[in-house]
Amino acid sequence: MDKRCYVVTYDICSPKRWRKVFRLMMGFGEHVQLSVFRCDLTREQRVRMRNRLDEEIDHRDDQVIIVDVGPSRRDVVDEIEVLGKSRAFELPASTIL
Repeated sequence: MDKRCYVVTYDICSPKRWRKVFRLMMGFGEHVQLSVFRCDLTREQRVRMRNRLDEEIDHRDDQVIIVDVGPSRRDVVDEIEVLGKSRAFELPASTIL
């Protein structure tokens, strides 16, 4: 179950849709900034997130950008540079099978 790190950012025109997308994203990742999330997801979770977002947005007015940052590992997360107010990113707990 390899996870990858994604940065998801969105520009949603309707406040009502924005709140729906925000709540949806809270279930998939870590809230970083107003409309930015960092998500550690399996392939299946990413597909589920994308499909849910696809259902919620208005494709004429809204935009969602999903950036694959790489494997969900400490060295990859450390590559995310933050200017200004410091931000420590957490990796999900390891799953032992």
